[in-house]
Amino acid sequence: MQIPQDPDPSPEIAALARRYRRANGPLIALVTRLGGSFERQLAMLPASVKGRIGWLTEAAIARAWGLAGAGERRLPTPGKRGAMAAALASGAAGGAGGLATSVAELPVTVALILHAIRAEAVAAGYDPDDPAIRAECLKVFAAGSPLAADDGIDTTFLSARLTLGGPALQKLIATVAPRLAAALTQKLAAQAVPVLGALSGAALNAAFLSWYREIAAIRFALLRLAEAQGEDAVLAAFRSATSPKPVTRA
Repeated sequence: MQIPQDPDPSPEIAALARRYRRANGPLIALVTRLGGSFERQLAMLPASVKGRIGWLTEAAIARAWGLAGAGERRLPTPGKRGAMAAALASGAAGGAGGLATSVAELPVTVALILHAIRAEAVAAGYDPDDPAIRAECLKVFAAGSPLAADDGIDTTFLSARLTLGGPALQKLIATVAPRLAAALTQKLAAQAVPVLGALSGAALNAAFLSWYREIAAIRFALLRLAEAQGEDAVLAAFRSATSPKPVTRA
């Protein structure tokens, strides 16, 4: 009896690489082009404000983590359009009052992004309340943000089912929070001007939600492939497919 072979993962890996390259779509490209002004506004933010954003981000991740499962079981799933509408409304409300309301809106943004990440886990066939998958959801935050061209998927997976509670959970949150905090600080700098900030807040929330949702979808697809084909081979193929091609002389 011939043992059936696993299908060649190359076509799916190539498709995931194309999705990854397209993640920086037109809106994100626009945000990236405006990066210089963000940097100037960032330089004007007091160190105390930047430190507060870091603390608020870590606290928001911890709170969103605790509410995620219970909230999703009690409330109807909004779907991708509903989540995007909520992100736009939240960003506009936060940006309308400048920096103060933008900071106050941070926990809502983090919760919306985490909910979208968990939805992608479900779409890939995973239980987002499984301890290891919950950890994978958190690790998506390590992807950085659409505001930085050198950020991307953290292609490392948890090899064991972990019970993330107490010190282990805090350690993981403390690891991913600085990357998200740095991205959100750039976002807030673009929303520092009241009224005008409402427009940038809505646009940036849409960009952030789309970015993390797409990165999560790719990550969980890679995780599924890694389970079937072996982590080293799958991740090596994905890195190769997403690496810039060398320029050759004719």
